[in-house]
Amino acid sequence: METMSAMASTMAALTLGDIQYVIACFGHLLCLVIFLIFLSMSKRIPSNAGGLESPLEVTSVWRKVTAVLSGIVGLANLVVGVYLYVIAPTIATHEDFIYCLVQGVAWITIAISLRIRLQNTSKKVAYIWWIFTFLLSTVAAVNSLTKLYKGSMTDNPIKVFLTVASWPVACLLFAFAIRGARQTSTERCARHSGELTEPLLNGQNRTKERLKTPYANASPLSRLLFTWLDPLLALGKKRPLQMNDVPHLSEDLQAQTAAAKFLQAWEAQKERNPEKQQSVFWALAAVYWKPMGVNAFCALGKTLALAFGPLILQLFIRYESGERLFEYEGYALVAALFLCKILESVLQRHWYAGSRVVGMKLRTGLIATIYQKQLRLSSTGRATHAAGEIVNYVSVDCYRLGEFAWYFHQIWTTPLSLIIASVILFYTLGLATFAGLAMVGMTIVLNIPLARALQRYQVKLMGAQDERIRASTEILNSIKIIKLQAWEDQFQARMMKLRENEFHWLSNVNKTRSFGTILFWMTPVLISSITFGVYVLLGHRLTPAVVFTALSAFRIIQDPVRLVPELLAVSIQVQVSLGRIGRFLNGDELDNCVERDHDDAYAVRMQDATLTWQPGDKVKPTLRSINLDVKQGDRVAVCGAVGSGKSTLLYSIMGEIPKVSGQIMVSGRLAYVAQTAWIQSGTIQDNILFGLPLDYTRYRSALKACALDQDIAQFPFGDQTEIGERGINMSGGQKQRIQLARAVYADADVYLLDDPFSALDAHTAAILFKDCVMGALKEKTVILVTHQVEFLHAVDLILVMEGGEIAQSGKYYALLEEGRGFKQLINAHEDAMGTVHHQNNEVKVELEKKEVNDMLCRSESETQKMLVALSQSRSRRGSQREREPVPVILPATQLTQQEEREVGDQGWSIYLQYVRVAKGWIMWWAGFICQGIFVLANIAANYWLATRVNDPGTSDASLIGVYASLSIMSGIFVFLRSRFSVLLGLRASSNFFRSLIVCLFRAPMSFFDSTPMGRIISRISSDMQLLDIDVPLGFGFVSQVGLEIAGVIVIIAVVTYQVLLVVIPLLIVVRWLQRYYLASARELMRMNGTTKAPIVNNFSETISGAMTIRAFEKISQFQRKNLELVDADARLFFHTFVAYEWLVLRLETLCAIILATSALLMVLLPSDDVSGGFAGLSLIYGLTLNGVLVFFIQFICQLANNIVSVERVQQYMKIKSESPAIIEGSRPSPNWPVKGKVELQNLQIRYRPGAPLVLKGITCTFEGSQRVGVVGRTGSGKTTLISALFRLVEPAGGRILIDGLDITTIGLRDLRSRLGIIPQEPTLFRGTVRSNLDPLGDHDDHQIWEALKKCQLADIVQSMPEKLDAPVTDEGGNWSVGQRQLFCLGRALLKHSRILVLDEATASIDSTTDAIIQKLIRYDFQDCTVVTVAHRIPTVVDSDMVLALTDGVLAEYDSPFKLLENPESLFTKLVKEYWKNTQHLE
Repeated sequence: METMSAMASTMAALTLGDIQYVIACFGHLLCLVIFLIFLSMSKRIPSNAGGLESPLEVTSVWRKVTAVLSGIVGLANLVVGVYLYVIAPTIATHEDFIYCLVQGVAWITIAISLRIRLQNTSKKVAYIWWIFTFLLSTVAAVNSLTKLYKGSMTDNPIKVFLTVASWPVACLLFAFAIRGARQTSTERCARHSGELTEPLLNGQNRTKERLKTPYANASPLSRLLFTWLDPLLALGKKRPLQMNDVPHLSEDLQAQTAAAKFLQAWEAQKERNPEKQQSVFWALAAVYWKPMGVNAFCALGKTLALAFGPLILQLFIRYESGERLFEYEGYALVAALFLCKILESVLQRHWYAGSRVVGMKLRTGLIATIYQKQLRLSSTGRATHAAGEIVNYVSVDCYRLGEFAWYFHQIWTTPLSLIIASVILFYTLGLATFAGLAMVGMTIVLNIPLARALQRYQVKLMGAQDERIRASTEILNSIKIIKLQAWEDQFQARMMKLRENEFHWLSNVNKTRSFGTILFWMTPVLISSITFGVYVLLGHRLTPAVVFTALSAFRIIQDPVRLVPELLAVSIQVQVSLGRIGRFLNGDELDNCVERDHDDAYAVRMQDATLTWQPGDKVKPTLRSINLDVKQGDRVAVCGAVGSGKSTLLYSIMGEIPKVSGQIMVSGRLAYVAQTAWIQSGTIQDNILFGLPLDYTRYRSALKACALDQDIAQFPFGDQTEIGERGINMSGGQKQRIQLARAVYADADVYLLDDPFSALDAHTAAILFKDCVMGALKEKTVILVTHQVEFLHAVDLILVMEGGEIAQSGKYYALLEEGRGFKQLINAHEDAMGTVHHQNNEVKVELEKKEVNDMLCRSESETQKMLVALSQSRSRRGSQREREPVPVILPATQLTQQEEREVGDQGWSIYLQYVRVAKGWIMWWAGFICQGIFVLANIAANYWLATRVNDPGTSDASLIGVYASLSIMSGIFVFLRSRFSVLLGLRASSNFFRSLIVCLFRAPMSFFDSTPMGRIISRISSDMQLLDIDVPLGFGFVSQVGLEIAGVIVIIAVVTYQVLLVVIPLLIVVRWLQRYYLASARELMRMNGTTKAPIVNNFSETISGAMTIRAFEKISQFQRKNLELVDADARLFFHTFVAYEWLVLRLETLCAIILATSALLMVLLPSDDVSGGFAGLSLIYGLTLNGVLVFFIQFICQLANNIVSVERVQQYMKIKSESPAIIEGSRPSPNWPVKGKVELQNLQIRYRPGAPLVLKGITCTFEGSQRVGVVGRTGSGKTTLISALFRLVEPAGGRILIDGLDITTIGLRDLRSRLGIIPQEPTLFRGTVRSNLDPLGDHDDHQIWEALKKCQLADIVQSMPEKLDAPVTDEGGNWSVGQRQLFCLGRALLKHSRILVLDEATASIDSTTDAIIQKLIRYDFQDCTVVTVAHRIPTVVDSDMVLALTDGVLAEYDSPFKLLENPESLFTKLVKEYWKNTQHLE
């Protein structure tokens, strides 16, 4: 018992210094032993070892200096120890000698470890040891300085000097430990990357494996501390990260896994309750309830840990006030405070990280599911969900639901926090708590109308954003026709009007949030003032413990009260998004109405089939009583007038149109060629192979059969030439031939060709019909929709469609004998051809029947040679090319380039540019000043409480009154700061959008040709959303929280200035951590900004080509591509948010160290030096430092990440503009052009600087009121000539004069508004018949009806109940291509320009309608100059002049009369080629 008593007495006698010495001795000895063990187990790395060498090892001057200083400190400790033990034993103890001896050996060993090169394991031990040494030295230095300040120094002065002097050396050790750890991670990452490309010993290369994220195989400790991310961050610090540096997601994080789980839960709902509509929410809940449960555990732990702060604070204030519960209570409270903050940090970080992971998987799974769904949508579903809306489901709703995974736990942790805070308050204030809770209730009630208003504005804002993005997508997709028609101002005004509506609701949202700022800051003040007042009225006395514990609890209440309206708004948004996605996923799908069965006799059979686009409606079926038997190997032609149901018949065979009754059977695989060419973004080869492996023989045969081999030979990159979005850099004929080659290469059984020759000249069409339809597909079943009646004699069966029915069917001559509709088609064609016989009543061009028969009877090779000989537009070098069409490596560039992104730190310039564009310097400074006043007033209010709470001369009423007054004043200024931030953000958002839209509308067509639309849409959607909300909030919060941090540190330093010894180095470390993190995070964010656009592009591309994808049975292939794009975006998002959690965890740890150090100093300092009030003030600010500093770094990093959107928007604000719209002082007269005379003088055109000339010195004159026909082979430069006339591309040489005026000297609007055009690709906009015919609203209904009658659309529109207000869906999808071209003709009739250009204007119209249109143009535009680009020779044979182009050169220009007299003229050859295919009619 005596021994135990003695031990207890000894323990009680131990001071903090004694404990410090014991820990130092044991710690150093332990590290020394472990280090020596690992050092002995590892081999020394030779000095010439390969691999990466850290620049900090051996060669670093600072490292050498640190080693020398460490050795000096060690020797000094040994000398002092010997001196104290041998020479001055009376003033030292044995413990002092042991301490100095251990310190000396430890420091000398550390010095050696700095000089030798170690392997990784030994390095890690050394780094831990160095950090441990830094912590011990810091504690020892602080303890010694504290004793020196108190005047209670009992240690030897030499020993004290050594302790303080060793601290700077320990700081160097700490720096080298941190940087060394980062360098080790870099080496490990480099080795890992090297392993992927290291060759095998036998000389063969390994197959590259995808770098998987280390998260998949990370240890629990590594996941806990996020250290598995170290290699990537270290690499990002060393150099800017590239896409290949970012590891791929593990299988459980990939979109395919997430989509499979969601679909399983989705289908399970249907199985359980087939009659009930499936719910997206419950499907998601079934998939993610387990990880959400884990996140809930972390959220609960964090919420409970947060509650310990006020309790520890109360105990600490009582301790400083002299109330002691047990010995060493102060140290126990410091340890509890530190551990509590660390636990809170770890739990919160994993709550947030876990929620982000769930949100990411939820989002990617939904995107993949929506993609699958839109490939199965029926026609009804497509009508309900427009393409722009589907893109919004992905880009807005899915991302919003992904964010909700984080908000979800806030819904229940918010009331839990309120309950915990209420319990703490009741424990502290007793019954007075109910007064505070009543105020909390009133505050929440006040928040309800605010939340409702915010909710209402959010819903309106979402709708306005959707409408703007949809309209923007449509307008930008049709930018070419808008420029041709000079409609830029009108459509720009339309976009700005939509933006104004959106801006109105955005302004309301932000202003409502600024009112919420007052409630956020004033709630604690009002609650605390009223609660303290009631507490005093109940007869209690305010003490520091009561005041500051209550204030700390009130701060817990502050965040939940703020979150209530936000959570309500988010919940409403999520509910809307769930409903929209749910309606889409429950949308009508294609009904598999086509029976697929093998039949040796018949390829297609339709029996009494009735089909309609609008099932269930009381409308006439689209196709009625269709009976059709197509034998295997037959060639069937489908002809008829515009809108008769030809294309719909093909759709019915593909199963694209709902069946009402009857039976449809198809035997074999389908291949489909759409009427409007659908081309993917990618290479020519990719488009032709369409996912199939390359079979060179079959590939070359397909190219030759589709007459593509010569085109490919002329491309700089051969068949590896990149095709722009929607095939923008290919001519119409090339696009058609590419998709025809795709079908040929597919080697299908049944070919459905929807008018594939409409965009081709007669020569090319004849070759394709002979070589492709009759040659390459001779053993296949072909169903061909065509207006070219010259091919009909060669087919096995002809179907004549009228009004949705098969009016006639049979062979060519049998139908001729029947007469009726087919005879009318042939007669119309003969009439068109007959015009050439009466040209000027003088010339009759005849071809001898013998010559025709000889042509038809020649062998395939002989005919081919003849056609090549007749055509000068073929490349003369092409016929000599017999090698494989592989990429030709030339110093050329592809059309579509990789998206540009900034690299590295852009400094302050981008932030300054943001404020400069907003013209908001005054608002920024006003907000900064208001924030400064707010911080000072807040500090003053709390300082008043700390200094006066124990002052007997200050009454409780005065104490509370002054505190409330100062707090209310601070609230007013924080409201002003919020309003200034809102105004700054709104002005910046408005100016950025206006500048962006102006630059886009002023951009040349070359920009849109080479830029995927998804990139542009991402700027005006997601980037603008960040500019609207996140960037201005970031600016406001960074300035706000930065000043708050300064105030917190000042308060802590005033109470315990010694803490600056720890705070200053740690703040340096904080800054270093932030820079270290940003080096990688900035690049990750920038790359992430470029990965969203490809997803949107792919969705848009897939929506437009869904029929082709389904016909070729390529759904799974496109789904894989979508999954790859989604995973690429997700992997960047994943590593971006984990990097943020990595940073915050370390920042919060440093904040916990600062807080614990401040508390420890208060324990060590005499109780007279720190009063209870000042202790409470210091700790309450210290408790907030953790959150405030993290908040500050968070918003700095988020602002640095979000400012990338400013960079991206600015990139498009710097686009080189096309020529001015109006040139003042050089404007044509109001009635220009008067005559319509067009002169081309040595016109030279190239599309890009350095590119070859496309038009090579064209010189000719179009006289006023002449009709000029432009002919030539596909790709000869016809469309380029039109582009030059409208200045879509500027001349590289020469000039164009209209009525003697050089068109380059006037503005583009003055030019284009005076010209009319019917474009090659008809464009309609979502709206009505009226708005499409008269977009500018310049004409009355009577004029519009007259135009409709003339262009053969009046009857169709008249039959619709809405008449002129009949709807037109996206891109005119509810009208046939031929009808769309008639709409464009109607526009031209209403505009009635002096010069009219028809660019393949009747390519998709039957001969009968074409003849009517040509007569209409001759009558209505008889006083106009009409320039007609056409492949149909009858369209131009009655022209006054014919211009023939070949390879960009003017082959001939003369009247058809003279050209036809010359048998060697190109025009004569084209006529012969066309007639050759029609001579069987004679």
